[in-house]
Amino acid sequence: MNTRPRHWLAHRAMVLVAVMWIVVLLTLIVTVVAQSGRLDTHIAHISAERIRCKWACRAGLETAVAVLGEDPTDADSLFDIWADNVHDFNSVPLDACTFTVEVVDEASKLNLNTVTRDHLIWLPDMTEDIADAILDWRDSDDEIREQGVESGYYLNLPYGYEARNANFKTVRELLRVRGVTPALFYGDRSLDYRLSDYNLGWINYFTCYSYDLNTDADGNARININSANERRLVDGLGISQAQARWIVENRTYSSVADLINDNSPAEPTTTSGNQSQPLDVQTWYDIVDKITVTDETVVPGRVNINTAGRDVLTALLGGEEQVALDIIAYRQALGQGMTTLGELKNVESMTQDIARRAMASLTTRSNVYNVKTTATADATRIIRTVEAVVDRGKSPAEILYLRAGAFN
Repeated sequence: MNTRPRHWLAHRAMVLVAVMWIVVLLTLIVTVVAQSGRLDTHIAHISAERIRCKWACRAGLETAVAVLGEDPTDADSLFDIWADNVHDFNSVPLDACTFTVEVVDEASKLNLNTVTRDHLIWLPDMTEDIADAILDWRDSDDEIREQGVESGYYLNLPYGYEARNANFKTVRELLRVRGVTPALFYGDRSLDYRLSDYNLGWINYFTCYSYDLNTDADGNARININSANERRLVDGLGISQAQARWIVENRTYSSVADLINDNSPAEPTTTSGNQSQPLDVQTWYDIVDKITVTDETVVPGRVNINTAGRDVLTALLGGEEQVALDIIAYRQALGQGMTTLGELKNVESMTQDIARRAMASLTTRSNVYNVKTTATADATRIIRTVEAVVDRGKSPAEILYLRAGAFN
């Protein structure tokens, strides 16, 4: 028979309950600490993976710069090692990461700072009012084009700003121009890409960095037909004295295309005495890569005939899409691209008139490239993207633009 008082039993029960609560609380504390520890470990791991991806992107960028430095510069095409380099660019392993590199020639695009209205209106989804707005944005005055706008329009927006009235600094600045939407700029992937007028996105059609050195395929300075004397023209271009005399007598030239016109003979003709001889189309094609109309060492905005796509070529050729397709087919058949602009004479659909209109905007060489590097962590599948614009014409190569994307 239990003779202990009831209050003692109640006290014992309360102690037992307290002990159980203490055990529960300790269990909760241990669980929270364990979860916190696991979370801290996971955060540290994620942080380390992000750092891995960051430096893997840097490694990809440096790899692209090295490849561009090794590539010959006499002519540039989609057959070069920067355009097709599976070993150095595709899924390259590096310290628990892999990186992939994509290199795009900036000279394959239209330069926003030199492009003309006639070129702009032939691009997919381009309208006259957007074309005028682009030109108004970059010009140095406040005069409004027929369908354009100046700072007065932008200042009256909810968050107003002024038009730059100077050259575009980056291609994404185009998004500040009236009428340019993200769908136009980046492309609408909901559309059928097989349509002939499919807009790949204006970011793929425009640049503001491209330039051409004022040299020929051998790296020699081009001859200025506005200032060179007859002897220099004969010795440097391999033309006749009569042709050199005609060039001197008929300058000043605003473009190399001014050397021929609708009345120019197709092939060289003979002259007698000291008569001058008009330049023929055949000779013009032979010397077009060796001549210039300016003494500037750098010519901005020329488009590489070897790397430009259908839409850019069509715009440069005034809407002549079939000629653009024929150029692409011809350069692919060569297996190395064109080394001089004179080879355009071999494109059957390239008429004299089309060549005259486009030649001053073309080149076969490139100096500036867009490098996009994507790194993926093996364990966490974290993705990091870095985009850079690299000028390999400088020594050492210069980074003109750098944009690091967010981690995914």
